[in-house]
Amino acid sequence: MADQPVTSGTTGEQAGPTQGGPAPAVDQQALDEVVRFTSELIRIDTSNYGGGSCQERPAAEYAAARLAGAGLESTLLERTPGRANVVARIPGSDPGAPALLVHGHLDVVPAKAEDWSVPPFSGEIDDDVVWGRGAIDMKNMDAMILAVARYWSRAGLRPRRDIVIAFTADEEASAADGSGFLAEQHGALFEGCTEGISESGAFTVHDGRGRQIYPVAAGERGTAWLKLTARGRAGHGSRVNRDNAVTRLAAAVTRIGEHRWPVRLTPTVRAALTELAALYDIKADLGDPGDPQGAEGPEGLGDAVDALLAQLGPLGALVAATTRNSANPTMLEAGYKVNVIPGEAVAFVDGRYLPGGEDEFRATLDRLTGPDVDWEFAHREVALQAPVDTPTFARMRAALEEFAPEGDVVPYCMSGGTDAKQFSRLGITGYGFTPLKLPEGFDYHALFHGVDERVPIEALHFGVRVLDRFLRTA
Repeated sequence: MADQPVTSGTTGEQAGPTQGGPAPAVDQQALDEVVRFTSELIRIDTSNYGGGSCQERPAAEYAAARLAGAGLESTLLERTPGRANVVARIPGSDPGAPALLVHGHLDVVPAKAEDWSVPPFSGEIDDDVVWGRGAIDMKNMDAMILAVARYWSRAGLRPRRDIVIAFTADEEASAADGSGFLAEQHGALFEGCTEGISESGAFTVHDGRGRQIYPVAAGERGTAWLKLTARGRAGHGSRVNRDNAVTRLAAAVTRIGEHRWPVRLTPTVRAALTELAALYDIKADLGDPGDPQGAEGPEGLGDAVDALLAQLGPLGALVAATTRNSANPTMLEAGYKVNVIPGEAVAFVDGRYLPGGEDEFRATLDRLTGPDVDWEFAHREVALQAPVDTPTFARMRAALEEFAPEGDVVPYCMSGGTDAKQFSRLGITGYGFTPLKLPEGFDYHALFHGVDERVPIEALHFGVRVLDRFLRTA
């Protein structure tokens, strides 16, 4: 039955306790495997078109087989046939320590082959780069997790705390078949987990002036995908109609698209701006930390933040989207013939709100849509915020600094969302930590859901080294 676990057992050698003295560096096999696993996972087409069309099970079985080679027993779970998730646990050396969740999703967004320089599901390795859909989002991290687990088995290493590994389905849609299903129906598999790491953090950002920044995600804006509906009087297109649903909808969409949301500084974003300003000896007047609107009001705070973002140059873009709520109209549906005024018109809006900002978001949408347009959530997920003054964050920082001593580690908030939202229902605090050392000119964010997605081999090697060091010391 689709909702029952399928166990993939193994008889491989179990990871033993860490030997005395410093742990060895990851071996060449781990470096080779992370490249091969990334390429082979890309070749498994797990395109998620929404509506339940994706089939992650082949990728889940692939991951479970590699974990089996590390002596780890995986459980495969499906809410819907073919939409498989993988969960495994690596026992830690300290049974009293809280467990750490390490998760990555197996699905990817679709890709149009005619737009790409290489076939998007070829996993081609060329010029020291692995090409294909998922190379950045996020089969690279899936491969890192597998390579590290197998290395620990060969070397007889164990982490300090239990590591729960989860490879999920459906992250690129609603997560209903993935992390949502796991959190709602299989929470016992994550017993003891208090923190988790996943995508979109610990990558190199070059400032264009020789400095390298490694942002670690400690927050996510909430997801608020909206459906707007305007109703009016249907009629002939040649006659005057003051109750035109299309006109009403267009006016509301224009108000939403042109609205300038006020600045609101969450603790994570404030920490990001403060640390970045200090790196560049820029005076940062961010008002009272106890008042996210600023003592001088949102307009004064907004001017100060915008000025700081401008001084930070390329690094300002890392933070800019998370200083405000946002709402971007994306889809319109109305009418069926040019000379017929429809009685209904519909629009969709991609809304995002900051931690603590949902009430303001709702009130603003009520005002912007007005009395003639109704709105509802087509999909909604919570905003997240994680502390940056914890031992776990310090250990992430230390692992990055060990292998990239020339870089500076700062916290930041993601503008979008991850499976950490669903796992937060289990009381798990989520961080974005997928370490990649990227060359200058490599536009990391543009490759998320973009054309010619790819990852440098050296970035994968760096990721395995950093991930190994962090997970063993976390």
